[in-house]
Order: sequence, then structure tokens, then C-alpha cells
Amino acid sequence: MEPPQVIVVDSSLKTLGIGTFLIILVVALYFGRDFLLPVVLAFLLALVLGPVVRSLARRGAPEWATAILLVVVLSAVIASALYSLSGPVSRWIEDAPRIGREVQDRIAMLRRPVDAVVDASKQVEQLAESEDQETQRVVLSEPGLISRAASGVPEVAAQIGVTLILLLFLLSSGDMFYEKLVKSLPTLSDKKRGLRIARTVEREVSRYLFTISLINVGLGAAIAAGMFAIDMPNPVLWGVLAALLNFIPYLGALLGIVLVGLVSLVSFDAIGAALLAPLIYLACTTLEGQLVTPLIIGRRLEMNPVVIFLAIAFWGWLWGIVGALIAVPLLVILKVFADHVEGLGGVAEFLAGRDVPQAQEDEESDSPESS
Repeated sequence: MEPPQVIVVDSSLKTLGIGTFLIILVVALYFGRDFLLPVVLAFLLALVLGPVVRSLARRGAPEWATAILLVVVLSAVIASALYSLSGPVSRWIEDAPRIGREVQDRIAMLRRPVDAVVDASKQVEQLAESEDQETQRVVLSEPGLISRAASGVPEVAAQIGVTLILLLFLLSSGDMFYEKLVKSLPTLSDKKRGLRIARTVEREVSRYLFTISLINVGLGAAIAAGMFAIDMPNPVLWGVLAALLNFIPYLGALLGIVLVGLVSLVSFDAIGAALLAPLIYLACTTLEGQLVTPLIIGRRLEMNPVVIFLAIAFWGWLWGIVGALIAVPLLVILKVFADHVEGLGGVAEFLAGRDVPQAQEDEESDSPESS
């Protein structure tokens, strides 16, 4: 009876050790987010821009020169975006109380015929009281919102700076990571296997992130064009917002539709015209999610929807909106890594979506998009 008891004790200690490690890891991620967030963003951007550096290096361009050029261009894009969008965003913050009251008025107007059948006078009186209370509460809290946003600008600027500087070092380092990996492994077979896994993981993840980024940029441009066509206020802002929110599957599109619908409701007098903006947003995201992305990326990196939702909720709780944006890219990295490392097949299977027939998977692997 002694051997089974020893096995139970060892198993319990192992489980306890794993649980303790996970708790410590979560606590470290939560309290170290100010440092870890720019580091993770820099590594993700390096995966996206790494193929560009290597492609130009094969044509004779120095890696450090390409890295500097890419970081300068990215810095200029971020600076110009922040400058051009700061005006509309600040006006949104200032007009938040007015927009809230107008949305309540429009919703009340749509409900008025139904409310009149039940008890018109009572409902109108209650609506007026709730509007007065809400107006006072929002107006009093508005300076706090603006002051909090202003106080967070230096912190955000510092994190962007750290991200860009670290990205410069990562892009200019070239194949240093692979050289260190080869030197650290003991045998020649381990060196070859480790190098093959590292290159495969980087190639698939960088291809996915680069492709999904281009898809989201195209989606943002399409939505911006649609908003401009119907004279929706700040169409460029809606395009940028759509491109960012589309990194959050399911919830991003839903949140974008709700935001567009609320602003459209107070921007247009006719209900039919107000419905055009959310319908355009819904049509573009549906076309992207059901046709464009599956056609370009295929099903090999299709994820378990339950795991995606849990990952978005976890990283959103841990690191806020930026955590929700990078949750799926981090999940894809984990899945690709698990696909190519022995012993992690169960993790890869759990993260994957529905089983893909082998013939279809081979066809997608041989497609031009996968080459």
C-alpha cells in the first residue's frame, strides 16, 4: 500500500505547485501590467513587422536601417492618428451629457405610443424626473472624467515610448534569438529541432498577425467610407475604432454596432436614416467575419469560441481594453506553439475549433495564402 500512497502525495504536491505558480503568475501580471504591457505589445509588433525586415534584408538592406525606418513610420502614424483623433474624442467627452440626454429623448419618443396606452401621464412624469437626476449626475461627473483622461496622458505616452524603443531593438537584432537558441541547446538534433519549431511558430504567428491587421485596416476603411457616404459625424474616427475593435472577436463588432447606433440616433432626425449607420457596420463586419477572413486565413487557426470569450474576459480584466485587444493574438501564439511542441497536443486540441477534415487541412496548407 505504500507505493500508491507515495504516488497520491506526489500528485497532490504537483497539483498544489502548479496552482500556486498560476496564482503567482496572475498576481505578477496584474501588478506588473505597467511594465509588461508595452513589452508584450513590442513583441507582437515585432512579429508583425519582422517579415518585412527579413524580406528587405535578403535584398541587401541593413536590418538596423529597416528597423529605424519602420519605427519612425509607425511613430509618425501613431502621432498623426492621436493628433487628428484628439479633437473628435475630446468633443465626444464634452458632449457626453448632451448625447446621453438626446438618446434618452429619442428612446422615450419611440416608446411614447406604447407608454401612452398604459399610462401616458405617469410615464412622462417619471421620465422627466429620471432625466433631471441623470443630467445632474452626468454634469457633475464630467470634469472628473476629463481630468482622469488628462492625468493618464503621460503614462500612456511613456508606455508608447517604451514599446517603440523596445520594438526598435527587437527588429534590429535580426537572427540573434535563433543564434542564442542554437547555442543553448546541448545536442545537434536538439538544435535542429528547436530551430525548426521556433521558425515555424514565428512564421505562422507573424503571418496571422500581419494578415489579420491588414484585414482590420481594410474593414476600418470600408466602414469609414460607409459612414462618410451617409454623412455620419467623424467617419475616420469610426473607421479607426472599427479596425481596433475587430481584434476582439464577437464582442468588438457588437460594441461597435451599439456605439454607432447610439450616436446615429442623435445625429439623424429620421429613424430610417439613423438605422443606416449600424446596418452598414453590421454588413461590413458580417462580410469580413463570414467570408473575407475564412477565405484568406483558412480554418487551421480557427479557435474554440468559448476559449476566445474566456481569454478576452481574462485579459480585459487583467490589462483593460488593451488586454482585450491582444487576447486573441496571444491565444493564437499559444495554439501555434502547442501545435508544434510534443507533449502539448492536448492544449492545442482544447484551443482549436471544430475538427477540420484532413483533406481540407492539407489543401489549406498547400494554398497560396499558406505558402
